[in-house]
Amino acid sequence: MKRTKIFNGTVITPHRTIADGYVVIENGKIAEVGAGNVEVPDCEEIDAGGRYISPGFIDIHTHGAGGYDFMDGTVEAFLGTARMHARHGATTLYPTTLTSTTELLEETFDLYRQAAGLGGVDGAGFGGLHLEGPYFSRENKGAQDPRYLRNPEPKEYMRLLERGEGLIARWSLAPELDGAFAFGRELVRRGIIPAVAHTAARYEQVVEAYENGFRLMVHFFSCMSTITRQNGHRVAGALEAGYALEGMDVEIIGDGIHVYPPLLKLIHKIKGADHIALVSDSMRAAGMPEDRQYMLGSLKDGQLVRIEEGVAKLMDGSAFASSIVTMDRCVRTMYRLGEVPLADAVKMASLTPARAMGVASSKGSIAPGMDADIVLFDGEVRVGLTMVGGKVVFGGVVGWGG
Repeated sequence: MKRTKIFNGTVITPHRTIADGYVVIENGKIAEVGAGNVEVPDCEEIDAGGRYISPGFIDIHTHGAGGYDFMDGTVEAFLGTARMHARHGATTLYPTTLTSTTELLEETFDLYRQAAGLGGVDGAGFGGLHLEGPYFSRENKGAQDPRYLRNPEPKEYMRLLERGEGLIARWSLAPELDGAFAFGRELVRRGIIPAVAHTAARYEQVVEAYENGFRLMVHFFSCMSTITRQNGHRVAGALEAGYALEGMDVEIIGDGIHVYPPLLKLIHKIKGADHIALVSDSMRAAGMPEDRQYMLGSLKDGQLVRIEEGVAKLMDGSAFASSIVTMDRCVRTMYRLGEVPLADAVKMASLTPARAMGVASSKGSIAPGMDADIVLFDGEVRVGLTMVGGKVVFGGVVGWGG
């Protein structure tokens, strides 16, 4: 039996922090959590050096990192992205596609099948695919390629669902489109999470979507309808529905740019850490030099973007084009700029996304029986060690840390 003990750190659990805490790992699972430095026979020891011992971060919305995009058409794009995100504390990723052709989505399915068996070997593991589009509003398309926007048609999406059986964890779409509710019900029937995204929906349409199984709103505030004036009356939009529906979870891109600090504070006050999932929504420029241009989406058929003032933008500056952040920065942003307790910021990057994706029974918290997906970081949320299933995939025991 392989045992590892991490000690001399502050353990962040779902309900409390444990000063001078320790975690014992056996065969890839957390076996024990407590305070002090207990004797554990026949184990490898990792001294946390007074840093935080946190559940690994779960990024449920990422398009790529480290120069790679999940739609590049290679297995290495998946593995390279997983390595880069692991350096920044992510232990589980949900690889995310962009609006594209049916054929390119099917190719991505095939590559994901190959990569999923290798995820976590030297980087973050994979939790399933997140299909972002192509069923979006043209009004709020953001950086989604308008060439491929369309309504959900059963002939197309049933073909994709069959081809991607067992691979798709979530599918994001605009609920006001013709056929969206029937599609959402089909997703729920198959155990796939339907999510609200790139939408011009009215308040009532999002409420109806919620009643049809939509329980998550994608990059809240971004590409999303809000209050408008119609014949002198103020009419609520998707944002207001997200506030009002207590059971609706929302994603927040944690770069402090997509969502400025006053809005970070507002959404935390309204929804709380239990209903906010921090996401990177990162593209290939995450973790890369910023003084150059990059391709959003596949190298063959993507859109050229520029990096400016810490964010990716379309070349004409008309819209943000994903982000360049990683999950450690998301936590740091919510903690420092959003002024929330560190434990809340960690929950938004771990337990809340795990629950939203239906995997909280094994991931997202430090407790006995959970997967040993763990990250060690300092007071500035600088990651020094990342562990997936009890295996160190980034960092070391001696001299690590930022």
